[in-house]
Amino acid sequence: MNLDGKAVANKILDRIKQEVALNGKKPHLAVILVGNDSASEIYVKNKQKAAEKVGILSTVIKLPETTTQDELLTKIQELNNNDDVTGILVQLPLPEHIDKNSVVTAISAKKDVDGFTPENVGRLAIGLEPYYYPATPQGIIMLLDEYNIQLEGADVVVIGRSNIVGKPMLQMLLKRNATVTVCHSYTKDIENKIKTADIVISAVGKKVVRCKMVKKNSVVVDVGIFRDANNQLTGDVDYATVAESTAYISPVPGGVGPMTIASLMLNASKVY
Repeated sequence: MNLDGKAVANKILDRIKQEVALNGKKPHLAVILVGNDSASEIYVKNKQKAAEKVGILSTVIKLPETTTQDELLTKIQELNNNDDVTGILVQLPLPEHIDKNSVVTAISAKKDVDGFTPENVGRLAIGLEPYYYPATPQGIIMLLDEYNIQLEGADVVVIGRSNIVGKPMLQMLLKRNATVTVCHSYTKDIENKIKTADIVISAVGKKVVRCKMVKKNSVVVDVGIFRDANNQLTGDVDYATVAESTAYISPVPGGVGPMTIASLMLNASKVY
């Protein structure tokens, strides 16, 4: 059975819209886009559409490719100090001359809707409630919950250890009492580790999960999305051959992607 991220995301967005309408203060998301990366422009436009759908004010601040790091940090500080702005998102990637970590660190933890600041990451790591959970891992948890997939006691393999997905996914699964193995490019015998998993979550951006690698009736969540040699959108999982062995599998597109947007809107709807 497909994990229908699009359908679940629409349900979540409808709920957020109702909650935003009842809020005393209207959420206001400020998105900073530096440069002219075409993919980033599409992502930002999609976030704007989702914000409008749920009644969140959104402002896109476009800065030229030549913007210096100090200029960007100054803009972030202005937004930190602006009480009308409740959430800040800096679209990645940034131009090479700007240090991403310095930019992320500069955002107020209470406006960090991506959940990437050291304070939010640290709170998650030590078991405290962060102000915001990272959008993709939070979206995956919500998707699994919607289908009543048991996390407590489950053996989960997470493929990939990025700060955006892999590491926070580990922490969030541990919080739900799952037993988690994180695999990466240095992992030995990764195929046999995948075969033992009740749930496989892959987030590496290349084809790594193939036929006969997964346990019968397991759950497979495909986070990766990229274009193959035929310019077709695909994911980390060879869907056609893996799906027949699974109880649930997320398609690409239509699985984790819509859930990430819905999760981001959930974050953006919060007002501290």
